[in-house]
Amino acid sequence: MVQPLPPGENPLKQVLCWFESKPKLALVLAVLAALVPFINKPFNMDEPLFLWAAKQIQSHPLDPCGFNVNWYGNVAPMWEITKNPPLASYYIAIVAAILGWSERALHFIFLLPAVAAILGTHRLARHFCIRPMLAACATLFTPAFLVSSTTLMCDTLMLAFWIWAVVLWVEGMEHNNFWRLAGSGVLIALAALTKYFGVCLIPLLAAYSFIGQRRIGRWTGYFLIPIATLFAYQWATQSIYGRGLLSAAGDYATTTNGLFGISHAATGLVALTFTGGCLAVATFLAPFLWRARMLAGFAAFVILIAAAIFIEGTMLGKYGAFKGSSAGLVEIQIIFWAIGGTSILALAVSDAWQRRDARSCLLVLWVMGTFLFAAFFNWIVNARSILPMAPAVGILIARRLEAGELAGKKIRRENMQICFAVGAALALLVTRADFRLATTVRQSAEQTWAGYGQGGQTLWFEGHWGFQYYMEKLGAKEVAAKTSAPKPGDFLAIPLNNSNLTPPDSREAHPWKALLFQGPGHLATTSKEVGAGFYASLWGPLPFAFGHVPPETVLVYVLGTTPSSSQAQ
Repeated sequence: MVQPLPPGENPLKQVLCWFESKPKLALVLAVLAALVPFINKPFNMDEPLFLWAAKQIQSHPLDPCGFNVNWYGNVAPMWEITKNPPLASYYIAIVAAILGWSERALHFIFLLPAVAAILGTHRLARHFCIRPMLAACATLFTPAFLVSSTTLMCDTLMLAFWIWAVVLWVEGMEHNNFWRLAGSGVLIALAALTKYFGVCLIPLLAAYSFIGQRRIGRWTGYFLIPIATLFAYQWATQSIYGRGLLSAAGDYATTTNGLFGISHAATGLVALTFTGGCLAVATFLAPFLWRARMLAGFAAFVILIAAAIFIEGTMLGKYGAFKGSSAGLVEIQIIFWAIGGTSILALAVSDAWQRRDARSCLLVLWVMGTFLFAAFFNWIVNARSILPMAPAVGILIARRLEAGELAGKKIRRENMQICFAVGAALALLVTRADFRLATTVRQSAEQTWAGYGQGGQTLWFEGHWGFQYYMEKLGAKEVAAKTSAPKPGDFLAIPLNNSNLTPPDSREAHPWKALLFQGPGHLATTSKEVGAGFYASLWGPLPFAFGHVPPETVLVYVLGTTPSSSQAQ
């Protein structure tokens, strides 16, 4: 245990010394300090799907997807819409039954998976490096982790199950401990029932064990726990809905992959960009992880690939004009973060090449497998798919710095701390930008309803995500193909920064007013105008982007005849 400094020494050093002696408490406080300011974040993006499923579970606990939802402009069964398993919704349903459905209550309980994921990273890192605190902090202070942990979606919960499954498996293999291996099998099953990507733990841990022991042993039997669980889930959903939801999710990813129509090279560049941006701390620490010659090589590689893609024009051309930015600024950001992404992948490969043991192979398969899935097997590149590699990258950073020190490489700690602080500050700014976006979306729904939903006309709307959630909660009606029957004089609200929008027929709807709501300002996570597509690269080739982010805009139309001015008030 680190002893406190004598009285009279620098108080900051005394505080740091105290925290070093209590790393778990320090990490819990760090997680809370980073996430509690966003605890009242409004629901947005895909969160309504999880909330609606949770409400269904409270009344029909064995039928989580047995209801209809309008998510693509037409009413369809929930089991056709959702591509995630229901465990996160069960968690929400249990919590909501006790604490209610408020944003504050539900975000508060989702702090637990975030804390568990960081503590799990620290514990796993103790087996891989001598600086587990650095590994845990490098995981925590990333845009991917912080933003995902401020949502009610399944990603951070899955990561918590994932990291503890790895912890128990590594410790179980080291000590030949039945209970830890069995516990890991249970956690693998829970991870897969939270997000299907959790299935990847089976081949990952199997490869780690085989490389370490050079043979197939009794440890393979513990994989029967998640395999049997997934077979049961597939059979149960097949019986209830007429189609197994596990295989349906795989079919969806296969059929929609590449739907955006850009080349594999461009998709790979976008995935590198998301990797470097979502794990920004690793990008800012790259000068301390590599020699200048290697960094120059990474930069040359990325610039050559990016230049060829940019000259071809098919990549950025798919996104249209960046009204709040410029193609040049977007390209610079792509290149910068893609260099960071290349550094991260090279970090994993270099560690495996130099050490050539089971642990280094676990890390490289973890990182490269996640990257390949996010780039080429998932339906679209997004930050949530990059998140699972964050703990492995944090551990690789710590291992790389330790190896450099053992080799006699001198590192100026003050400079490294500054770069880490810059990366952490950026992660917090990105999280704040996403928070402001969600807040603005809720405000736009409330003010649109206040202005046009309380008269004698019906207020209809298009769009989904948080706008749909709050508009429906207030009483507005979602437009659905073939089933909606708006009347002349009704209003139609369309939020421009949203998905699955269908412009109304100009013969049946007349523009009435454009409502503007100031959002994030100069940094965005979801904005086509600046190229930001944190949740889906359909919105932009960057996970977050700097530029002039335009206000959130809601266009209000009047249907049929134009109402009098008094009706619009």
